[in-house]
Amino acid sequence: MRDKFRDECGVFGIFGHPDAANLTYLGLYALQHRGQESAGITSADGKRLFLSRAMGYVSDAFDEATLLSLKGPSAIGHVRYSTAGDSRLVNAQPILIDCAHGEISLCHNGNLVNAQELRDELVRRGSIFQTSSDTEVILHLYARSQAPMAEDAIIESISQVRGAFSLAMLTKDKLVAVRDPHGFRPLAIGELDGATIVCSETCALDLIGATHVRDVEPGEVLVIDSTGMRSYKPFADAPFEHCIFEHVYFARPDSKVFGQSVNEVRTDLGRRLAREAGVDADVVVPIPDSGVCAALGFAEESGAPFKMGLIRNHYVGRTFISPQQAIRNFKVKVKLNPVRSILKGKRVVLVDDSIIRGTTSRNIVGMVRAAGASEVHMRISCPPTISPCYYGIDTPRRSELIGFTHTVAEIQEFLGADSLAYLDIEGLLSAVGSRRGDYCTSCFTGKYPVEFPHDENAYLQLALKLPSES
Repeated sequence: MRDKFRDECGVFGIFGHPDAANLTYLGLYALQHRGQESAGITSADGKRLFLSRAMGYVSDAFDEATLLSLKGPSAIGHVRYSTAGDSRLVNAQPILIDCAHGEISLCHNGNLVNAQELRDELVRRGSIFQTSSDTEVILHLYARSQAPMAEDAIIESISQVRGAFSLAMLTKDKLVAVRDPHGFRPLAIGELDGATIVCSETCALDLIGATHVRDVEPGEVLVIDSTGMRSYKPFADAPFEHCIFEHVYFARPDSKVFGQSVNEVRTDLGRRLAREAGVDADVVVPIPDSGVCAALGFAEESGAPFKMGLIRNHYVGRTFISPQQAIRNFKVKVKLNPVRSILKGKRVVLVDDSIIRGTTSRNIVGMVRAAGASEVHMRISCPPTISPCYYGIDTPRRSELIGFTHTVAEIQEFLGADSLAYLDIEGLLSAVGSRRGDYCTSCFTGKYPVEFPHDENAYLQLALKLPSES
């Protein structure tokens, strides 16, 4: 089982560029870290929509012929990791429907906490669902709206959902971007050669040479068409609840999310960790890749040298066949290899962003000891993770989180480390400059800003009643 939180999803949209589909493809490439199960693009030529989706990575989902078939100056795209609904092609996004308001396609990053409630009511009223994704609920609400204009129908439909949602929606002549009133997930606005872009992270803008203009504000609906960009604020005011794990782990370090450089925040997390839980050591080693920025900050503050004592194999696919002969810790060894000349005889500080189940961390500590380290100290750049996320991240159940089931001392013993320390919540919030409580920290505190169904087992699967697929 993977010993990290799973990435959520990434969305990209562009309006008014002759190379819209190709730019969307590149944007999704930059957002690949946010979802690796499926990828899709919908384009619009002013008369109709064109859709292509496939399972797997972006590079596997599209070829030159496919991109040529996605006609028009506007497009939206999506990379997915399933947090609600099964991993199968029917649940891949964008989702496209045709209804009384015309064709519309939708990409969603987040999770709707009232999806089951809305779905049950829609089914009672005659709706027939094609997927087990919570996203489809929005489209059924849109199709049933009696509003005279498509924009009004969009606003009416999204006003009925609760939870985390950053959306990119495409009609034949409009691009619509929506962010939930709490602002759980990031959504940036960019500009390129007069075209308007929306995307989950600014690294997608950098790749295509676009300029970051601003972020879609929490609770904002942006309608972009040939007349320009119009902003609506249809939601009641709500406290900001930006996902702090975007800064800890999810976002790429070269992105800017929630107004701050991810690289700078993560490096500062490492500095604060060194001040809070310094230890005499000969070398600071990151667990790559997500621990690199924090390890740099830790080394800078502590004075111990930063060394890449673990090398990651970047060419390991999502699955691989384990050899018949049992090799201890094979799944860790195939991804990470120790550099013995750096580790042998040294007091080593291993720095990582988080510990979820603890199994991988335990194997890494054992690997570093086997490479000859005299001491192994573990430092984590966030507090212990004690609760699942219900807002668009695939997380283990509470009973599987080692931070919930064990004390720090017990985790240290389980890992086999000479010491273990986490950054405390105050240090984490200080690093992101949160003075007003603008961040959701439910995975560290168990306090949830938006209520969700309390049957954890049912909720994590969303209990969406679809026949199983053979």
